[in-house]
Amino acid sequence: MAADAFQDRAFQHTLRAPALFAGVGVHTGAHVRVDVRPAPADHGIVFVRSDVADRDNRVPATGEAVCKTQLGTVIGNAAGVTVSTIEHLMAAFAMLGIDNAVVELDGPEMPIMDGSSEPFVRILDRAGRRAQEAPRRYIEILEPIEVVDGDKRAALKPAGRFEVAFEIRFPTAAIGVQKIDMAMDGPAFRRELADCRTFGFLHEVEALRAMGLARGGSMDNVVVIEGDRVLNPEGLRRPDEFVRHKALDAIGDLFVLGSPIIGRFEGELAGHAVNNQLVRALLARPDAWRMRTLVHHLAEAV
Repeated sequence: MAADAFQDRAFQHTLRAPALFAGVGVHTGAHVRVDVRPAPADHGIVFVRSDVADRDNRVPATGEAVCKTQLGTVIGNAAGVTVSTIEHLMAAFAMLGIDNAVVELDGPEMPIMDGSSEPFVRILDRAGRRAQEAPRRYIEILEPIEVVDGDKRAALKPAGRFEVAFEIRFPTAAIGVQKIDMAMDGPAFRRELADCRTFGFLHEVEALRAMGLARGGSMDNVVVIEGDRVLNPEGLRRPDEFVRHKALDAIGDLFVLGSPIIGRFEGELAGHAVNNQLVRALLARPDAWRMRTLVHHLAEAV
């Protein structure tokens, strides 16, 4: 491994400069401004609600902080302050190797942008990355960890690298059965998953809006399906965009662990709820994994 590649993987990183952007939340419909700023080593990803002044407005992105998983991942703190729909930005952080950042936003939900992680990748690329002196800690899976909820399943298994496998099945010709199975790193994420958008069904929209959800959803940020048809005029970005987006979601949901994974993730019909059940199952099984630095990992491999 070249010295610069080793440094890129072995040490923690933050942003080189702040990243500013704005957009609407897919569920609240509220316009939100976001300022992503550099943070010190071992800080992790912390969201800050600048519109909240009467109580603790800091919400660290951790597995235990996930408080809701209906159509998105929501984190909250002990003061009841929440931030919704963090998974697409978290996936970009995970796969671009950004370990530490402050995400300040002036509303309750992250902007949905175009429904994928690609806008966040572009924004973070413009800000740049800066290496920090602290080593990056990886979660190495030693024994299989699995959760099953009805027909939904998610698992983490030992592997020498991060791998992602996912399968979905929908009774519409627009989706059907889709599967992916691939090694995943920064270049692979950019190439294979980052541009894949969230999706939904037209017949569900009225019910969701009655529940206070999907108020900001449109064909600008969601792939909309009616019967066996995709309604978006531009069509799909990839024939299997649906399963690729589910894999993207899972990567973001796993990064609330605060460290990248050396292991294989498998998802079958899984969503945010099962993904977080898997996170909590891992935290409850300290015998099934260990925290490693890349230096130690490479030393044992030779």
